[in-house]
Amino acid sequence: MLHVRVISPADRADEVVRIVTACRAATHVVRLPGAALAPPGDYIEFDVAREGANDVLAQLRELGLEESGGLTVEPLDLTMSAAADRAEAAAPGDPDDAVVWAELTARTAAESRMTWAFLAFLTLATQIAAIGALLDQPILIVGAMVLGPEFGPLAALCFAALRRDVRQAGVAVRTLVVGFGTAIAVTLACAAVSRLLGWITPDMLGARPLTGFIVHPDRWSFIVAVLAGAAGILSMTAGKSSSLIGVFISVTTVPAAGNIAVALALGHWGEVGASFVQLGVNIAGMLVSGTLTLAAQRALWSRYGPRLAPARPESLRRGA
Repeated sequence: MLHVRVISPADRADEVVRIVTACRAATHVVRLPGAALAPPGDYIEFDVAREGANDVLAQLRELGLEESGGLTVEPLDLTMSAAADRAEAAAPGDPDDAVVWAELTARTAAESRMTWAFLAFLTLATQIAAIGALLDQPILIVGAMVLGPEFGPLAALCFAALRRDVRQAGVAVRTLVVGFGTAIAVTLACAAVSRLLGWITPDMLGARPLTGFIVHPDRWSFIVAVLAGAAGILSMTAGKSSSLIGVFISVTTVPAAGNIAVALALGHWGEVGASFVQLGVNIAGMLVSGTLTLAAQRALWSRYGPRLAPARPESLRRGA
């Protein structure tokens, strides 16, 4: 279940209540006239099954509440109520299969922004991956994969491609390019200093039986990236964020970036090119499968979702 809080101007509050009570997937409706102070208006809250959230939220947004009031949505971990059970039973499918598009829009917009935290995590992950490549230690490579935050902008890019949102796509691409560029540059500088100090030598990138896969991209690299991209999108839309860990350790984007940096510092030019190919293959695979997964989910919702749609108010049907 999701809990929705609404601040509505008094002249639209009746319409809000009518929309909510007409939705079979909504329950626990509360209205406090005049309780909201900033912005002023009526305070309305209700619970709704995830499967029914898209329709009721879309109708509330059509009332212009984002500009004149507010909508807040948060997940409920536990609801003990016969009314809630009936609301969930009225919604088709399973909550884990439902995609709340407004929630996904907000999440991908937040994760596509370039922040100092994003740059720091990606840089640290790339440095750990570089050390793992130098020492031929797969455990460090796995640790770097888990630490890397790059799937957020990749998911945002998939969503932007689905919606043909050029602006959001541009933000996501910039975040990825600047992020990986910064991470590689910092790691390269550290590797160059380490080489001057004699801590690392070119022969450390020689035979690497345990981590050599980083510089040997093939069809399986692309297939794994495709599977990981689909799994990552499903884990985000279904709210199973723990599954993202499996996505992170499935693709070698961060290890490839780390290997690019140390290969440049040590003059292994062949590995530089191979690592760039590995990085590109993984990103391309995740973008393709992520976008297709979102498209399939939207198509399924378009087919089955209307069964839940409450009756639209007369004012909206007339375009008032």
